[in-house]
Amino acid sequence: MTTHTESRQMSVSDQGATVWLTGLPSAGKTTIAYALAERLRAEGHRVEVLDGDEIREFLSAGLGFSREDRHTNVQRIGFVAELLAGNGVKVLVPVIAPFADSREAVAKRHAAAGTPYLEVHVATPVEVCSERDVKGLYAKQAAGEISGLTGVDDPYEAPEAPDLRIESHHQTVHQSAAELYALLDQRGLV
Repeated sequence: MTTHTESRQMSVSDQGATVWLTGLPSAGKTTIAYALAERLRAEGHRVEVLDGDEIREFLSAGLGFSREDRHTNVQRIGFVAELLAGNGVKVLVPVIAPFADSREAVAKRHAAAGTPYLEVHVATPVEVCSERDVKGLYAKQAAGEISGLTGVDDPYEAPEAPDLRIESHHQTVHQSAAELYALLDQRGLV
């Protein structure tokens, strides 16, 4: 039988944490998350990426993009992230999460459980995101085919004091992932 003290004496590779990457659509959140995940897995860490698009398809199917639905989506993702992180998984969450109060609620859930949580702002300007336009959302919004695009005609509340701000438009994906890895190292999580 493992005592509470023994269970708390995990090796670094067993220490879970949630890393929430927030930013505009096409900012580079998912690309950075997968690059970091690859490095962490190569070092023997248990890693999961909770991709926002996959979550919308499977866990939050039926939710729209109203403020209330976005909040519900973020809380669901935050619950799953904390559950995994609390069980020794490094959880990378590349999800827009446009509202500060929604992100704060997730941070508080993690704090209450004693689970490490880092907020990372992938601070790519909307002009760069619209040029990248990975999913064609900016083009659809400009053509009037969709509305409610975060950062264009729907609000995005950038974090005021994130644990890390990545300016992906000034560096490569590898450099961005390395910057995030350095933060994890600094916090004793790798």
